Amino acid sequence: MPVPPNHPVPELADVEPAAWREANRVLLAKAIGEWCFEDMLKAVHAGDGRYRVDLDSGTTYEFRATPGAFGWLRVDPESITRTATSMLGNSVAEPAWDAQRFLLESASTLGTDASTISTYFTELSATLAVDAARITHGGETVAEMRELGHSELECRMTGHNLLVANKGRIGFSATDVRQYAPESAQSLKLRWLAVHRGLAEFRGTSELSEREIIARELDEGTRTRFTKVLTDADVDPDAYVWMLVHPWQWDHAVQMLHAADVAQKRIIPLGDSPDAYLPGQSIRTMANVGTPERYDVKLPLKILNTLVWRGIPPHCTMGAPVVTQWLRGLVARDPFLTEECRTVFLGEVASVTVRHPYLSQLADTPYQHLETLGCIWRDSVSARKDPDERARTFASLLHVDSKGDAFVAELVRSSGLAPQEWLRKMFDTLLVPIMHVLYRYGVTFNPHGQNTLIGYDENDVPTRLYLKDFVDDVCVSFTDVPERGPEPDGHDHVLPRKHPSVIRQHVVDQVFVGHFRYLAPLCADQLGVPEKTFWRLVRQTILDFQKRFPELAERFAEYDLLTPEIPRYGLNRDRLVVTRYGDRALRHALYPNGTHPNPLAEEG
Repeated sequence: MPVPPNHPVPELADVEPAAWREANRVLLAKAIGEWCFEDMLKAVHAGDGRYRVDLDSGTTYEFRATPGAFGWLRVDPESITRTATSMLGNSVAEPAWDAQRFLLESASTLGTDASTISTYFTELSATLAVDAARITHGGETVAEMRELGHSELECRMTGHNLLVANKGRIGFSATDVRQYAPESAQSLKLRWLAVHRGLAEFRGTSELSEREIIARELDEGTRTRFTKVLTDADVDPDAYVWMLVHPWQWDHAVQMLHAADVAQKRIIPLGDSPDAYLPGQSIRTMANVGTPERYDVKLPLKILNTLVWRGIPPHCTMGAPVVTQWLRGLVARDPFLTEECRTVFLGEVASVTVRHPYLSQLADTPYQHLETLGCIWRDSVSARKDPDERARTFASLLHVDSKGDAFVAELVRSSGLAPQEWLRKMFDTLLVPIMHVLYRYGVTFNPHGQNTLIGYDENDVPTRLYLKDFVDDVCVSFTDVPERGPEPDGHDHVLPRKHPSVIRQHVVDQVFVGHFRYLAPLCADQLGVPEKTFWRLVRQTILDFQKRFPELAERFAEYDLLTPEIPRYGLNRDRLVVTRYGDRALRHALYPNGTHPNPLAEEG
């Protein structure tokens, strides 16, 4: 059944002025905290729990903050003041709430240029517009959210934790945001295309043929209707591969960049999907809400959001099914993962790759122009979960409703367990499979809040882990690991190979820095679990795993999660200072900038 719509994002004119100020106040606190965390700004302790940031512009921002894990300061949005020298020469402190003003005043201190600041200002403004709309509406309570299905709950999330401008979506208009962004929760019909085999290549796992995918995804009447479109166009239907495209992408990218192919019937539009889909937090991943047991679909969008253009590289579409096949085989031979952990790998089971016939031949073409058309079908959570099981993204634990109540606290209350007992079950559910794959196979994923889902029983107790988004996010160590067996590489590498310390960093950054850093203070505030206790429980989960598998002792040292210092990878710094907005031929690699103290290194 289609999902009842969430509150749609309103026209900006309908946003309440107080909501705009509140959205700014919260984002300003986040910007100060994250930019200090990434060492772009320096926070000076001013005594009595207060800190200040002195900017090159001559302005000072002062605030209360609570020190947290990894050297992070959790800034109190209500406490921020701004002091600037007036024309009369006296300094006046005033309550501060304007995040856009702060960005401009920080530009020189951040070490970036006017061009970057101007484009980033657009991303920041777009983020604020969505946040202010959410505050205007209020939204559901966490108790109401507990009853939502996976796809509906996805639409209530607020974006990437670490990134300040996390809903920039350059390329989307305000109307596009209201129509296609996840927070609008508007279901939509995707478009089906037929692409000539001279342009398109289908790939699937061993059990899935091209015809089986189409038979599974389209009813017989729709297949007949689409076939008639091709025969009416006087072409051979068997000469074409069928695939999905996002309606925005069809309108804004495909018909422009592939105009020659459309004009010459190498690309033929077939019609709308019979099912409705709902976008997830990544916007380009769509869940089928008309027939939930059908596949999710990952589609490219030519928009810039959270650091990169949101296309799908051809090597990803080509490699998705073979990586899925390899991972399934690895898991199937591992009774600990399959029988004890019951971990679910949501496979990317089939794909269509379409390369641009001209631009793909040009050296150093910016990648945004080469990733405009492609499709990946992925196992849906709905098809894999048990009837009474609830699956929710890891990210949902961090959600706080308009009343200030945290979703994690609501789940703990619902479970009837003591907070520390519930947290240990959650840590075991999440970390044990991730550690097992890391230590046993030298493999890691990109286990951030959207890529990892937790399955809960009828009492909201965590029971098992779901993992997704494999291609380009699954990495293997370049050391010899016999347990991996033959890997899915031919002449070209499908799996990125990295040093074990970098492999470990995926877990550290995405789980500990990118998620637990925020979850720990929520548990302290709303569950009465002190942060030191939180991190002690995480550490104990790691030590218990290591005690159970002593034969992996060398790997524990190789992929050391308890090291005293971990490299700092600054995502906001990368956008503002390192990469900026230059058009690149390849997605760039992140490089460390200093280190963080690791709270997991501390005993007791």
